[in-house]
Amino acid sequence: MARDYLKKATLTAQSGAADVHDIVQGILSDIEAGGDDTARDYAQKFDNYAGNIILTSDEISAACALVPQALKDDIQFAHDNVERFAQAQKATVSDIAYEVVPGMIAGQKAIPVDAAGCYIPGGRYSHIASAIMTVTTAKVAGCKHITATSPPRPDIGIAPAIIYAAHISGADTIMALGGVQGIAAMTFGLFGLPKANILVGPGNQYVAEAKRILFGRVGIDMVAGPTDSLIIADATADPHIIATDLVSQAEHGYNSPVWLVTDNHELAQDVIARVPALIAALPELNRVNAQAAWRDYAEVIVCADREDMAACSDDYAPEHLTVQAEDLDWWLSRLSCYGSLFLGEETTVSYGDKASGTNHVLPTSGAAGYTGGLSVHKYMKIVTWQKSTREGSKRIAQATARISRLEGMEGHARSADVRLAKYFPNEEFDLDPAS
Repeated sequence: MARDYLKKATLTAQSGAADVHDIVQGILSDIEAGGDDTARDYAQKFDNYAGNIILTSDEISAACALVPQALKDDIQFAHDNVERFAQAQKATVSDIAYEVVPGMIAGQKAIPVDAAGCYIPGGRYSHIASAIMTVTTAKVAGCKHITATSPPRPDIGIAPAIIYAAHISGADTIMALGGVQGIAAMTFGLFGLPKANILVGPGNQYVAEAKRILFGRVGIDMVAGPTDSLIIADATADPHIIATDLVSQAEHGYNSPVWLVTDNHELAQDVIARVPALIAALPELNRVNAQAAWRDYAEVIVCADREDMAACSDDYAPEHLTVQAEDLDWWLSRLSCYGSLFLGEETTVSYGDKASGTNHVLPTSGAAGYTGGLSVHKYMKIVTWQKSTREGSKRIAQATARISRLEGMEGHARSADVRLAKYFPNEEFDLDPAS
């Protein structure tokens, strides 16, 4: 049975994307040449903000005091969950030493990067959770300096809840600078900051393009596109919950794809029928986003069986993948391409987005086919080392010399030859690869 598309997207996440490269490149070049003053000019131009760029400790304290205690408790709860999960992730990587051959020891060492730059969106929505996700993981990794930057509101500044979340999560510096100028400031080490070794965090297309352009000069978590979500459901799933979950992700933006993959026509039609009323019940901005995303980007696909459903999901490689179906262990074992997986009705992408502990900075636009999301490991360099006894190097030196000569790299061969000559002066070695 061929897959039956009961609803087919008319657009993709890349449709109609503006060519922002030249704009972003121009801003980056201006700021690199002009430094702090030029970055301030862009803050005034784009955010209508002329306040402090680097928040003082008094400003941080004053902002934190504005956050209601109940919200502080929720932010602390989410932070603690993310911190515990990051600590568990970090424990999976350890320094090792292994004797490859007698006398030759090779090792691995995990070293955190010195400076991390965390971008926290603050325009259409105040991304409190992004402050927790990016800063907490950098802190657990052991970065020596963590900068958190977020767009200021006109003549006001960063939302107090974002400041509070970044502060308790371990940010060493909180910067009121959004967009390309915020990314540039962290990369170029403006306002007295150390130059970032890695830039992380979600953002709009201009932020994503800035990170893409700067990659190589600085590390990045990933080049992110619009968020996307896929739900796998069988006949046992609750259509109201499925429809609600699809709408919850469609509200991210007008071009945020949501997909339903099922093997049951009746369920698929039921979900399609429920979505419009759920969207209509949203607040205006959320409703506008969700309507456009559902109309232009959403798909509902009916497959032959669960194996075809799994294959279909892997083809999409979604950022978020939910399974509401029987035999969850089978799905966990079978599925292989996703940013984060949510198994069963009892959990949902919204939990992962906000408070359950896994990170919400995840690969989009099919990138889950080759990479995972932000984790404590992204802030760590896995480096190698080796040392050897003279006897341990004997066989390795001979192999190195012959392989090098076969490749035409005589200099490499001679660095092995000289050691054999020094360590084993009374021995003869055949170092001709042709013999």
